[in-house]
Amino acid sequence: MSRTQLRDVLAVQPDTPWGIRDSAILALGFEMLARRSELVALRDDDLDWRSDGTLRVTIRRSKTDQAGLGRYVFTSRETARVVRSWIDWRGADFEFLFCPIYQGQAVRRDLNSVTVRRAIQKGAARAGLQFSGEFRGHSLRVGAAQELLCAGHDTVAIMRAGGWKSVATLARYLECAEHNVWEVTGRSMGLR
Repeated sequence: MSRTQLRDVLAVQPDTPWGIRDSAILALGFEMLARRSELVALRDDDLDWRSDGTLRVTIRRSKTDQAGLGRYVFTSRETARVVRSWIDWRGADFEFLFCPIYQGQAVRRDLNSVTVRRAIQKGAARAGLQFSGEFRGHSLRVGAAQELLCAGHDTVAIMRAGGWKSVATLARYLECAEHNVWEVTGRSMGLR
């Protein structure tokens, strides 16, 4: 899911508890380059609200970090505001950042990762995105990695942002990116 597609999806989220939660999941998942398991494992105390209006998020453990060394990721002000809206609706003193909603009330337990996939697919369908049924749980992670590549970031920066340990693994995420190295660098070979 590209940044443009994400904006389209966020623009059509309903003003309901589910829409507020799903907006936070989608925006944060994209900017964290997160796996579904990383999103649903987040706790309120993994968020560091920075003075510039952004967030520093601690990912305590991931698929490629079984030792639990953790890593930090950062968000934009816009995503921090979306996450704040969710927390304001949900209320304080919850262990997990994201939780189920039952009959319009936040439930004090962790969210199933299937809910993240459903939020992506429902959002894509609601926004009328072409091939919306093909969006999966990894769509945020893949789209964000491709966006970073197209914005001119090198593989080391992308690997750090997404927690990849192998260039070969990252390459699978980037293989379908529409990335014109000549346009990004502004170089020309002087061919006519």
